Amino acid sequence: MSINRREFCQGAATAALATAVFGSALLPFSRKAWADDSVSVAELMKPEGLPDLVLGSDKAPVTIVEYASMTCPHCADFQTNVFPELKTQYFDTGKARYMLREFPLDSLAAAAFMLARCAGETDKNKYYALVDTLFRKQATWAVEKPIPPLEAITKQAGFTDASFKACLTNQKLLDGIEKVRQRAIDKFKVQSTPTFFINGSKFEGAFEAADMGKIIDPHLKGG
Repeated sequence: MSINRREFCQGAATAALATAVFGSALLPFSRKAWADDSVSVAELMKPEGLPDLVLGSDKAPVTIVEYASMTCPHCADFQTNVFPELKTQYFDTGKARYMLREFPLDSLAAAAFMLARCAGETDKNKYYALVDTLFRKQATWAVEKPIPPLEAITKQAGFTDASFKACLTNQKLLDGIEKVRQRAIDKFKVQSTPTFFINGSKFEGAFEAADMGKIIDPHLKGG
C-alpha cells in the first residue's frame, strides 16, 4: 500500500477504512509466539523512518513494540482497556519499555498518526496523549467525513487551523510513517494490527493485561 496525502484530503480512504474497521483485513488472533518470525531486540530497535517514542526505562529487561493502526478497533480496545494497567504495572516501574510504531491500514490512519507526531514533536507525552484521545474517540472521527471531528479533537490538543493543515501536508512526516510501516512488513513480517514484539517474540492480536503479564513476567525472573 502506498499512502498518499491526496487520498486523505479527497476522502478516498473511506473504502480502505471500512475494511480496517470491520476487521476483514485482520488475521485471526493468536496468543502464541511465532518462533519463525521472532527477531533480535537489537534488530528490532534499529532506527527506520521516525524515532521511537519510548515509555519506560532504557534499562528495562523487557522491550515491547506494538505495531498499530489508528483506525483498528482492536488497537483502540487495547489502548483504552489494557494499556493503562500495563503502563502502571510495567512501564512506570521500569520493568518494561514500550513503544508504539505506526502501521496504518489506510490513509486516514496515517493522517491520525501524523497529527499525533506533530503534537508530540517536542514532548513524547503529548504524542501518547493524543494517540489515547484518538483511540478513545475513534468512532467519532473514523467516518466518511473525518476532517471536522479531527479538527475539533486536535484543537483541544493545541492545534490551530494553520498547524492542522501544515501537519497533514507534511510529506516528510508521511514518508517517515510509510518507512516504519514498510520495514515492519519487509523485516518483521507484520501483516495485521495489533502486532506485538515482546523481547523479539512476535504475537498477533488482542491481549488482556493478565495475558500479557504472563509473557512479560518470566523475562523479569530471568526465565
